[in-house]
Amino acid sequence: MEKFDVTVIGSGPGGYVAAIRCAQLGMKTAIIEKYNTLGGTCLNVGCIPSKALLDSSEHYHNATHTFTEHGIDVKDVKVNLKQMIKRKGDVVKQTCDGITFLMKKNKITVFTGHGSFVNKNTISIASADGKTTEIETAKTIIATGSKPSSLPGIEIDKKRVITSTEALELTEVPKHMVIIGGGVIGLELGSVYARLGAKISVVEFTGGIISTMDGALGKELQKSLKKLGFEFYFNHKVTGTSVKGKEVAVTAENAKGEKVEIKGDYCLVSVGRKPYTENLGLDKAGVKVDNRGKVETDDHLQTNVAGIYAIGDVVKGAMLAHKAEEEGVYVAETMAGQKPHINYNLIPGVVYTWPEVAAVGYTEEQLKEQGKKYKSGSFPFKASGRARASMDTDGFVKVLADEATDEILGVHMIGPRAADMIAEAVVAMEYRASAEDISRMSHAHPTFTEAIKEACLDATGKRALHI
Repeated sequence: MEKFDVTVIGSGPGGYVAAIRCAQLGMKTAIIEKYNTLGGTCLNVGCIPSKALLDSSEHYHNATHTFTEHGIDVKDVKVNLKQMIKRKGDVVKQTCDGITFLMKKNKITVFTGHGSFVNKNTISIASADGKTTEIETAKTIIATGSKPSSLPGIEIDKKRVITSTEALELTEVPKHMVIIGGGVIGLELGSVYARLGAKISVVEFTGGIISTMDGALGKELQKSLKKLGFEFYFNHKVTGTSVKGKEVAVTAENAKGEKVEIKGDYCLVSVGRKPYTENLGLDKAGVKVDNRGKVETDDHLQTNVAGIYAIGDVVKGAMLAHKAEEEGVYVAETMAGQKPHINYNLIPGVVYTWPEVAAVGYTEEQLKEQGKKYKSGSFPFKASGRARASMDTDGFVKVLADEATDEILGVHMIGPRAADMIAEAVVAMEYRASAEDISRMSHAHPTFTEAIKEACLDATGKRALHI
């Protein structure tokens, strides 16, 4: 039986990064992946393919909506969905092949098959051909990720009632896609098909979209999505779906208890994700999970069993690829006796619609709930020369700072390239910068990031210069 210092179960962003860092630190490392390609949900059926389609659909939308204004005349622009999906597949393959290269480079042993505990230090790997291999490991990192959730009364047939996985492989542009859930995944995939000509109806249980983010962001994004033709059914509880031929009917109850039926040709079920912890033999290793299936860990991400750790979507916290990566590095360095840290409040969240949405730190609602005294500054992109030049004037940057110390407590933005700009806010907050600090730093002109500086100026005595 082959022996390893550490074995990682799952090769998503958390798992493969953990394996690389363990190998860098001198540990003999193995990684187990049940699918034939490495990279997990994110690289195969999540972050990477969805961004590829978002970019392709944005190019098409601009060709049909803004090129003329830019002085670019094009004729007979058509959607070639087959080519879009092929390009997406190529991007995924290149990215996954890159992970395979990194495993070889770092001398990490890769096992393909379903990994499960035999006991605390023995892991069984069942391959697709029925063969079983057992390995011995001193330590283990559980990084098995998550899978799409559903609701009672909904039967996902993967043809007309689909999850995000099937939405990435459609062979036609829907005429009318009904999306159950107003969260990140549904809005991103809804954006893809809305830009390509589909009507999008979002049915949401709460009173707004992206409800975990600052309330101002959801309201602004809703305005932008309405321009794409989105319609919203808020405070609606979905009670079921039914399929007749190519038609899907979604039934729901509104806040008054009245029944509502929305019909389309596709229904995307996007109501969150649940941890993948079944069939891992956790009971044989003695590892505890909570009532939602998440692995219980201490402050160092170690389970109740010494030497067994868990990271990413299977533990508490936001289900984000970059959060999993940070935890993978954290666990590897903890195993090596180092003293790493993660500030969970400073892990940014992003929505890759257009305009993009990004945030880090406390929301205004959270600060009010805490009774924290704060000041707020904001700056709209319609006042940005760079945004006007690119015709991306929707959105704003909002900065929240401590009333007494001026320390930045939260940054919330919706606008062009917000996904990239949020890094400036993360750096600032990691070093506990004040709004005054950022407002006195030179920002290149003309750039989108000037909006961050202007929002900080607005937060420090309403000193914004360009509005």
